[in-house]
Amino acid sequence: MKQEYKGMYERFGLNVVYYRKMKRMTQLQLAELLDIDRSHISSIELGNVGVSMDLIFKMCEVFGIKPKELFDFRD
Repeated sequence: MKQEYKGMYERFGLNVVYYRKMKRMTQLQLAELLDIDRSHISSIELGNVGVSMDLIFKMCEVFGIKPKELFDFRD
């Protein structure tokens, strides 16, 4: 990950946290639905890793949102 994009990764992660909590899910519950490890969810939410488009689409299905909503960064 390029350091210049770190802030965007972090803001994306905050949106994942927001939608996960809106669904009243734990990281473990979300990880199981996405078929990934809980530590990967943690890394995504902290903005430490990138996410594949496949995983983004799967998250949107779980959250019941459109992909653009995960990229609607709040100030």
